[in-house]
Amino acid sequence: MPHRIHITGASGCGVTTLGAALAGRLGLAHLDTDSFYWLPTDPPFTDKRPVPERLALLDQTFADAPRGWALSGSLDGWGDPLIPRFDLVVFLQVPTEIRMARVIARERQRFGAAIDPGGAMHQASQDFRAWCAGYDAGGMAGRNLQRHLAWLEALPCPVLRLDGTEPTSALAEVVTQAIGR
Repeated sequence: MPHRIHITGASGCGVTTLGAALAGRLGLAHLDTDSFYWLPTDPPFTDKRPVPERLALLDQTFADAPRGWALSGSLDGWGDPLIPRFDLVVFLQVPTEIRMARVIARERQRFGAAIDPGGAMHQASQDFRAWCAGYDAGGMAGRNLQRHLAWLEALPCPVLRLDGTEPTSALAEVVTQAIGR
């Protein structure tokens, strides 16, 4: 029986890491929403793919994954047509300070000196960090904790809420037990 798991949370919570771990553990395709949301650009993460194209790409990718999938990332409203496909949604939460340290480390690893003052991606990095930091406070437009929690409450499938500071292997074990494998 295929498993269709969506892992979500704020940037820096470990949703991509957990999605990859679950995919490997369960023999599922690992999909990340960023691959569908953003057009391939240099520098990356600058041009959004139109919603109909995102959904069509996901539909095709789901069809190509007969054993199931672990979809990590946020769908924040644009992916609502996919909700009926979820067997389980996993929501990770991590304190803001830890999330932000993870976000900064990830940006440093991905982009190196390009995010430093004077670097080609410095302003974009600063803007992204400010956006990430505003998630928990809820004052920002778009994705924020209150909006995310309301979305979770409306889901028709089971939702598993986990502490993203726990080791990935322990989180993967909890999810594996929840799906009965």
